[in-house]
Amino acid sequence: MIDFVRNVRLWFAPEQVREEGSTPDYRFSLANERTFLAWLRTALALIGGGFAVDQFLPDLRWGWRVGLSLALLTAGVLCSLRAVNHWVRCERAMRRGEDLPTSRFPALLGVVVAVVAVAMVVVVLAGWEG
Repeated sequence: MIDFVRNVRLWFAPEQVREEGSTPDYRFSLANERTFLAWLRTALALIGGGFAVDQFLPDLRWGWRVGLSLALLTAGVLCSLRAVNHWVRCERAMRRGEDLPTSRFPALLGVVVAVVAVAMVVVVLAGWEG
C-alpha cells in the first residue's frame, strides 16, 4: 500500500522518477510512453462506448442501458488510472534495472469488455425494448 501511495505521488512529480537508479536507453522510455498512450486511447474508446450505449440506444430498457453504460465508463476510468500507474511503475523498474512489473489488469479489462459484449449480443438478439 505504501508503494502505491508513492506511485500516486510520482504521477504528479515525474521528475522525481529520475532520482532513482540510472537513465535507461531512451528507446525504452519512449516505448513505455507509447504504451501509456495506447492505454489512454483504450480508455477513451471505452468512455466513448459508454456514452454511445446511453445516447444511441434509447429503446433499450433503462436498467440495461445504464448498466452497460456504467460498465464501459467504469472500465474507461480504471483504464486511464491504470495507464499512469503502470507508466510510473515501469519507468522506475527500468531505472533500477529490475524486471518490469506484471499486472492482472489486462485480463480483468478483457473479461469486462467480453461480458459487456455478450450482454449486448443478448440485447440485440432478444430485441428488448424499454
